[in-house]
Amino acid sequence: MTYAQYGDESVLELTEQPLPKVGPSQLRVRVTRSSVNPVDWKVMSGALDQMMDASFPAIPGWDVAGVVDEVGPDTPEFAVGDRVAAYARKIVVSGGTCAEYVTIPVEFAAMIPDGVSDDHAGALPLTGLTARRAVNALDVGPEDTVLLHAASGGVGFLAAQLAARRGATVIGTCSPESFEKLRRIGVTPVEYGEGLTERVQQIAPDGVDAVADFVGEVLETTLAVLTEGGRHVSIADPAVLEHGGQWLWVRPDGAGLAELLRMLDTGEIQLDIDRTLPLEELPEAFRISREGEANGKIVITVQD
Repeated sequence: MTYAQYGDESVLELTEQPLPKVGPSQLRVRVTRSSVNPVDWKVMSGALDQMMDASFPAIPGWDVAGVVDEVGPDTPEFAVGDRVAAYARKIVVSGGTCAEYVTIPVEFAAMIPDGVSDDHAGALPLTGLTARRAVNALDVGPEDTVLLHAASGGVGFLAAQLAARRGATVIGTCSPESFEKLRRIGVTPVEYGEGLTERVQQIAPDGVDAVADFVGEVLETTLAVLTEGGRHVSIADPAVLEHGGQWLWVRPDGAGLAELLRMLDTGEIQLDIDRTLPLEELPEAFRISREGEANGKIVITVQD
């Protein structure tokens, strides 16, 4: 699937493109699965044009699971036939993962354990690595009470599990429909929206030690409930920089992804998949994501 200009999902079309070349320290992957993240349609809209160059026609998608089809020179870590996954964001928006083949740097890739399906491996990279980076940046430990904004979303749900596994007391904002989902993983749910600050203060009257914002427009609540000297990060609001917080962007990280895949394989973390759609229905998948209709990841089946 490609788009020749910025726009909404109507600019996507199924086209034939040349087989990507394989350079030194690169892998070419025969793509079995990709998945949809909000950043995919935001990039396609031109929202990131001020920071990322684009080469048209561009192929969207940064998540990938598949099989190594060819290795470039100096790539001893992988061999043809290996099952791999990657967060495959590149410097230039162009050769994405919603295609039959994609070339990626070797350091982006991680082996998929036998017990992890292509669906789950393809859905994990961006959300998993973002969650991991946020929890690591907050240096979450067993003494901490942590507030996660949008804890039932793709990133938040994984971050909640990672924080809970470190022994932290986790409070997560969500809609009432997702309360039980969070309770199942040991998280105290709290309804987002008007009155959130007061509801969090009732749960944690002494304040919270760390906050992760995965949705934006919650800085006022974050600062109101954070203890003196507390830590906070956001993936959605750079204004945190003006208040001692960190604004995070996820980085491709094969080693980090390998650890997350191991945890998925052993059942230490779980991943919600809302639905799977074929590559030809990518415009519909983007619409579903953009309008907030999915409760979990949308996986794109490219080929088996």
